[in-house]
Order: sequence, then structure tokens, then C-alpha cells
Amino acid sequence: MIQAVRFGGAEHLIAFVQGIQQAAAVDSHVTPEPWDMPGYEHPVIMAAGTFIQGGSLELSADAPIREPYIAYMQGGLTYAHAKYGVLTALKRLISSELIVIKPHIS
Repeated sequence: MIQAVRFGGAEHLIAFVQGIQQAAAVDSHVTPEPWDMPGYEHPVIMAAGTFIQGGSLELSADAPIREPYIAYMQGGLTYAHAKYGVLTALKRLISSELIVIKPHIS
């Protein structure tokens, strides 16, 4: 199953994919960067900390760096792992100050 996640800009998209990599079972220490991959019209970023090269059943995400800035996230060894990946990506967006959470004052 693939989930498309749309972002308002390239910086947000890149941080999200990097956060997915941080939550990976393998190579979580690696920080993916967009690059000009042969066969693609635009730079592409790919997060794939998988046990099997090219496997998409494990947690992974990829995206072309172009509008409308959509990341394609797939897999997750379990529901908890997929949830951890999304939360780790969200944490990266917050720590990069791409998302600001304001306290609610009652």
C-alpha cells in the first residue's frame, strides 16, 4: 500500500523523507539527499532502510523534487513501525523549524 503525502514546499518534502530514513530498520544513520537519478526528469530523494535492496514492503519513501511536492510512503514492518516513521518524520520537520507548534492558551 502506498500513501501519497503532499507538502507545501521542497524543504518540507525533503525533511519528511529524511525523517522516514531516520526511523528505518537499516541505515537509520544515513541522511538521503535529492540527486539527479538517471531516467528521472527531476532530482529524486529516496529513503529505504530495508533489509532487501529495492524492497518496498518495509518502511520507505521517495519523491521527485518538483511541484506538487508529493512523497510516496510505503510499507512498514508493522503498524507501530509505520507510525514511528511518520512521528520521526514529523519530529524532523519540527526540529528543522519547518513546522512550528504553538502552545494553546486557554
